[in-house]
Amino acid sequence: MFICFRRDTMASSSQSIYFSQQEINELNSYEQGGLIMYAAQIKKKLNNMKNAKLNIAVTGDAGAGKSTFINAMRGLRGCDEGAAKTGTKETTMKRTPYKHPDFPNVCFWDLPGFGSLKFPMKDYVSKMEFTTYDFFIIISQNRFTENDANVAKVIKNLRKRFYFVRNKIDNDIRSLQGQGIVFNIKDKFDNVKQDLSHDLMGAGIAEPIVFLISSFSVHEFDFPRLKGQLINSLDGIKKDALLMSLRSTTVKIVEQKRAQLKKHIWMLATASAAVGALPVPGLSFAVDLGLIGTTIIDFRKIFGLDDASLQRLANVANTPVGNLKAVVRTPLVGEINEEFVKQMLVRSSFAAVSVVEIYLDFIPIIGSIFGAVSSFGMTYKLLTNILDELVENAHRVMKVAFPTDPGHP
Repeated sequence: MFICFRRDTMASSSQSIYFSQQEINELNSYEQGGLIMYAAQIKKKLNNMKNAKLNIAVTGDAGAGKSTFINAMRGLRGCDEGAAKTGTKETTMKRTPYKHPDFPNVCFWDLPGFGSLKFPMKDYVSKMEFTTYDFFIIISQNRFTENDANVAKVIKNLRKRFYFVRNKIDNDIRSLQGQGIVFNIKDKFDNVKQDLSHDLMGAGIAEPIVFLISSFSVHEFDFPRLKGQLINSLDGIKKDALLMSLRSTTVKIVEQKRAQLKKHIWMLATASAAVGALPVPGLSFAVDLGLIGTTIIDFRKIFGLDDASLQRLANVANTPVGNLKAVVRTPLVGEINEEFVKQMLVRSSFAAVSVVEIYLDFIPIIGSIFGAVSSFGMTYKLLTNILDELVENAHRVMKVAFPTDPGHP
C-alpha cells in the first residue's frame, strides 16, 4: 500500500477548520511514504474532535424557563430520565450541569436566577464561575431587566458571546387569539423584538441579538434560527461538538451535519487505510473493519436514527414512534459488526473504484494530499455512500415528525 503526499498543495490554516498552521506544517513535513506518521496525527485529531468539551451557560430570572430550554436543546421532556427539573418556582439553588444524553461532552449549565436576595449580583458572577463557559444564553419570559443587561456586560468584558432569548412566545400568541385579537404573526414578532431591543439598548447593550422561542416548539418561531446562530458562533472542533449534538429537528440541521461529516470522512479514510487494516476475503486490499463499523454507529446516532433517539423525537413531535420507524429504510440501523461491514464491502458497486474517480471525488479540507490507493479510496467512497443513505432516511423521518418544515421538498 502506498500513498503519495502532495506537499505543494497543502492549504493555509485559513482554509482549515480543524488544523492550526503549526499542525499543517507538521503534516507537510512528513516525507513521501510516511503514511503511518501522517495517519497517527489524523487519528489524534479525530480523538480530540470526539472528546471536545462544550459548556453552555443558561441564566436568567427565576421562572423564565431555563430548565425547559435546556431539556429542549437536549431533545428531552420534563418527565424524561435525566431531564432538568422544571416548575413555576425557582428550582435551581446552585449551578447544575446537564449533559447531553448521547454526547456527554456537551454540557448545559442551569444557573440560578440572579438578582435575588439569595444570589445578589455582586456575588453571582464569581459563584457561577463565568469564566468556564463557552457562551451564554440569557432567558426571559417577559421583558429583559436591568439585571439581564448587567450580566450581559460582564460576559462581554470576559470576551464571551451571549444571546438574549425571549421564551414562552407561544403563550403570547395564545393570549391574543383567546381575546379574539386579529394580528399578523410576523408583524407581532417584529414589534416584540423592537421593544425588547430598545429596552436593552437603553440599558447599555449595543446591537442586542434577540430570539423569540417556545421551548415546546423546537422547529418553530426563532428556535431554528437560534440554533443556526449558535453553530455559526463557534469554530472548528467546538462547532462540531454542538452541531453533532443538536437534534435533527429541521432539514437545515440535517444538511449542515451532512456537510460537516463530509469533512470528517477523508480523515477517517486515512486512519482506516493506514492503521489496523486487515485483508478482507474477496477483496484485493485491506481496510479497518472496526473503524467503519464504529463510524456507521456514530453517524446514525448523529442523525437520530437509533432507537433511543427516534423515541425521544417521537415524544417531542407528539407522534407515534412507529410512524417514524416506518420510513427508515436502511439496514444501517440494524446490528453492526465486522461481518456486516465485510458483506457491505464485497457487495459494494464501487469496490473497483478507479484512481481518477478517487481523485475527482476527494477534495479534503487542507488540500489534495493523496495520490491513489485502493484501501483509502474504498473506505472514502463507502463512508460517503453510508452518509448519503443515512441523510436520506433522516429527511424522511423529519418530514413525518415535522411536516410543516418549509425545508421539505
